[in-house]
Amino acid sequence: MIGLALSMFYTLLISISEHSSFLKAYVVASVAVVILISMYAKAILKSLKFMGFISASLIALYTFIFVIIQLENYALLVGSIGLFIILGTIMMISRKIDWKND
Repeated sequence: MIGLALSMFYTLLISISEHSSFLKAYVVASVAVVILISMYAKAILKSLKFMGFISASLIALYTFIFVIIQLENYALLVGSIGLFIILGTIMMISRKIDWKND
């Protein structure tokens, strides 16, 4: 369900941008998807803390994507560096997880 909601972002973005500016369409589509996924996560997981984490992660993701789109000439460079930093952060955080604890 979350995967479908994420893919709906692009459908919303395209359809709204046909009738308004790209910025307005991007904001409306991203806010709609963040709210939809956050409410779904809250209903399924029954945790406000996790819902907040999901919401913050999605807001950061859509902000990062918007910045990359606006950079045009440097999009590949900034995107690659950003993804490298995100991957490194996740790797450093996940090394502290006790995977063997049941």
